[in-house]
Order: sequence, then C-alpha cells, then structure tokens
Amino acid sequence: MTVSGEQQPAADPRQSTSAPRTPAAPQRTPASGRPPAPSPRRPSAHPAEDAYEELRQAIYQGELMPNERLIEVELAARLQVSRAVVRTVLVRLGQDGLVVLTPNRGAHVRLVTEAEAAEILQVRAVLEALTARQAALNATAREIASIRRLLDRMARKLEQDDLLGYSDGNAKLHAAIIAAARHETAARLITGLRAQLVRFQYRTILVPGRPSQSFEEHTAIVEAIAARDPDAAEVAMRQHLGHVESTLARTATAIRRRPAHPDSPRTI
Repeated sequence: MTVSGEQQPAADPRQSTSAPRTPAAPQRTPASGRPPAPSPRRPSAHPAEDAYEELRQAIYQGELMPNERLIEVELAARLQVSRAVVRTVLVRLGQDGLVVLTPNRGAHVRLVTEAEAAEILQVRAVLEALTARQAALNATAREIASIRRLLDRMARKLEQDDLLGYSDGNAKLHAAIIAAARHETAARLITGLRAQLVRFQYRTILVPGRPSQSFEEHTAIVEAIAARDPDAAEVAMRQHLGHVESTLARTATAIRRRPAHPDSPRTI
C-alpha cells in the first residue's frame, strides 16, 4: 500500500499475468518500535495543505511535544501522504517557527525558552487586548451568551477542583472571544503565538491561589464585552495576560532554584 496522495497508474491489461512480480520493499519500523498503521490514501485535491494543517494542529494541541523528533516515514503514514509531501510540510512549519530542521539530523518540534515565553505573552497581551476590544464592538447576542456559558463551565470546573479542565475551558473562552472579534489578522497571529506555549499551558493554573484570580480576571473580560465597553474589555484582557506572564516568571524562578534530582522533571 502506498502512502502517497497521488493515484497509482492502473495495471496494463496487456501485461502477462505470468510476469515476475517485484517484491515489495520492507516496511521501515519507526523509532517507537511500532510499524506505521496502514491507511487509505488521503482523498484530497490538496494533500500538502491538509497535511500541513493537521500537523500544525497536532503541535498546537500538544500531541507533538517540544523537542519531539519528527520522523518522515511515521508522519507519512499518519498524514496519508508521500514522504516528499512531508518534507515540504516540515519546511513550511520551520518557516512558521514551529519546527527546527537540522541538516543530517532531521526535524524536531521547536522548544521555546522561558525568556521567549515571556516575550510571546507580552505580544499576545497586545493582540488579545485588541480582540477583546473588537469583541465588545462586534460580538452578537448569541456569541455573548456562548461566552457566558463557557465562563459558567469554567466556574464549575473550579468547584470540582478540576484545574486541567478549567485550563481547557480557558483556552476555549479565549478562542470564542477571538472569533467574536472578527479580526482575521489578529486571530492568525495569536494562533501562531499560542502554539509556541504548549509546554507552559498548564503551569500557571497549578500555582496556589492563581485559579480563583484567573477566574476573576476572565469574569471582568466577559462582563466588559457583554456591556459593550471596548475600553474596559481591552484593559481587562491586558491585565489578565500580564498576570499570566508574571506568574509564569515566578514559576520559572522556582524551577531554577529547585534542588537538582535525577528523577525530578525540569518543567511542570
């Protein structure tokens, strides 16, 4: 079976059925020790674009973690495309800053440093403050109701002490505000920046006292948007992400000061 997105030529009916068949090339076993699962060809007119979007989302959502090696044969099987398409996609992701390509060593998901994470949050604060302002101006009544429901779910997650569920709800709330803003350029830039922070996404919410403070900040943002107050929405979002940045900086300092232990993880 081929993993290429292109169709294979049909067999020539004039070819003798007694002609010797070329043995199939042995299937390479990936680094995980498991052979890639066979799958049907990708039914798409744009396999490279689809593969790019799928791999990018896998990085955004943390399915592919920072520093994880990206092996062409495994990705070809996963994405149902040829290895040539995979190489094209990896180059494009390298240009996006999501993947590092090293000659003779392959590719891996880019690891963002603590200092870069702080800079990214500073830029996000500016962009998301803009989207909060625009959401206050442009959100429909239905979108505001949906944003309120997301905030209510976050409250229930806090009551259940489900901090990871709260963090997931946080991401959905921000996404809903960005969508309601109808500012495509800001949305595109924010999406790229958020992907860089995958390994930090749960760290701040685990800091004692931070969950309740975070909920108060999100409530202020939502109330300002619902009140159609763009100035208040912008200020509330900027303050919220400013607090995220300062909390992240404190956790980074605590991790650096933590006594070294061979079994201790470096990050949360």
